[in-house]
Amino acid sequence: MFDRIRKVFQRGTTQGDGGPGSSLSPNGPVSEWAASRGLSFSMGPLGHTASMHGKVGGHAWRMELGKPTRDYIHGEELRARAELGVFDDVGALIISRPLKDALERRAYSMITDTLQTTADPRLPEEMRWLAMYDEIGWEGVPQAFWRRYAVLSDRREHALAWVDNALVELLLGAPTPPPGVQQPFMLVLMRGKCYLRMQYQPAVTSTLDHASTVFIAACESALGAFGTRR
Repeated sequence: MFDRIRKVFQRGTTQGDGGPGSSLSPNGPVSEWAASRGLSFSMGPLGHTASMHGKVGGHAWRMELGKPTRDYIHGEELRARAELGVFDDVGALIISRPLKDALERRAYSMITDTLQTTADPRLPEEMRWLAMYDEIGWEGVPQAFWRRYAVLSDRREHALAWVDNALVELLLGAPTPPPGVQQPFMLVLMRGKCYLRMQYQPAVTSTLDHASTVFIAACESALGAFGTRR
């Protein structure tokens, strides 16, 4: 089952597309993109990860591009994190629907495997979130959004407050994957922090543009909706 899930996310990936280090160098397109956006840029000690730093609402945020830390992402992984200081009881996530379905199939396979009696510590935390949170839906959002994404939360009002119309429009503005190609994507608001994790595909700086715009909008929406701890 695991191998089949992995192959789902490999479909449509071209040879040499976004291999670790392929676009990462101090003078490469990623560093040039960061400089054009006023972001600081640095390389990891082995040259496999590029980090970009900025601020949103007075809070520092970091975006990294490099080797995947999840087995469902292939090529390069783009991830971002901001410590916003919003209340810890707020929990919600937006996940690409194909990724949600694949993780649920993987979880079901584990449950029905009579030989597996303990949880694998290597399993991604996302699978626990899918078990903890309910999928939330509401009127007034284009059906195209619900076909591409699922919104999960512990409380309906948290999802409604965070996923505003502006964020929905930005997410719908992401390039539509070709038929048969899956692009793992996740945007999380949890424990006072906002996270983004996605496959860097297509591996071009316009993807960085869109991802950073979405992430900043998600952070701004969270700050506006929930405020910060005193």
